[in-house]
Amino acid sequence: MSKARAVLSRIKSVEKTRQITKTMEMVATAKIKRAQARIESARPYALKMMDVLNNVAQNVGVDSHPLLQVHENIENVIIVSVTSNRGLCGAFNMNILRQSEALFRQETAAGKNVKFIVVGRKGLGYLRFVGYDIIEAHTDFSDNPTFIEAKKVADRVVETYEEGTVDKVYVVFNQFKSIMEQKTTVHQLLPIKQEAITKGEEQEAGKTASYEFEPDAVRVLYDLLPRYVDTVVLRALMESAASEQAARRTAMKNATDSAGDMIDSLTRWYSRARQAQITQEIAEIVGGANALKEA
Repeated sequence: MSKARAVLSRIKSVEKTRQITKTMEMVATAKIKRAQARIESARPYALKMMDVLNNVAQNVGVDSHPLLQVHENIENVIIVSVTSNRGLCGAFNMNILRQSEALFRQETAAGKNVKFIVVGRKGLGYLRFVGYDIIEAHTDFSDNPTFIEAKKVADRVVETYEEGTVDKVYVVFNQFKSIMEQKTTVHQLLPIKQEAITKGEEQEAGKTASYEFEPDAVRVLYDLLPRYVDTVVLRALMESAASEQAARRTAMKNATDSAGDMIDSLTRWYSRARQAQITQEIAEIVGGANALKEA
């Protein structure tokens, strides 16, 4: 009887857990839709910027800006790892951290000095525990990334690159493909690759426009390239936010389904135990009645 009561108590506990995971799954689903809408609304701006940069690049030499210049000696590297502030999102954070560590080993094997800029508490906790060199951490970013938040990261890497204290910058983030698929992506942020600004989607479609630049193309390039870096970082943050919610939805759905399976299994065990107890009680009553008749 005590075992049956313990199982019944466990069933109630698992049911409460299933209610929590189901609620978290529904919340994550709603947040995914909003995150997708933000990504889609930011896409036209990014495409138009690429179009303008492509046109500027045709009028200005590719070495006309420090962010385009490849340093002669690559010694110092920064890896920007974009993780989440909260857990319960499956392998979302570990995929980023594994890729960051693989990139770290690759660069250090080539004799580079590698440091980290971390976005998210989960990444900060892990990288600090392992003992990597972290020069900056951002754990106060929201689930709805803003341009100001992206600019905090972009300004730091742009400043260090222009000063010459850093020779290459990577950003590692989860790219949102769909609710069921998120791809860990490594993007070279600095120096800006020439093909990134000399070939845009609109150019491929034959829809590029011709621009007149005031005061001149060089000045426009100097203004646009830092903003381009801001846009790439913002895209990484937005993609990561959408991917986090998608990963959390999947993890919570799996947890909800597992809780349902556990409840079914425990319910069957409880039913069998209860039936056995009832059968035993009936047998005891019949045995007692027979004993009274014989007496």
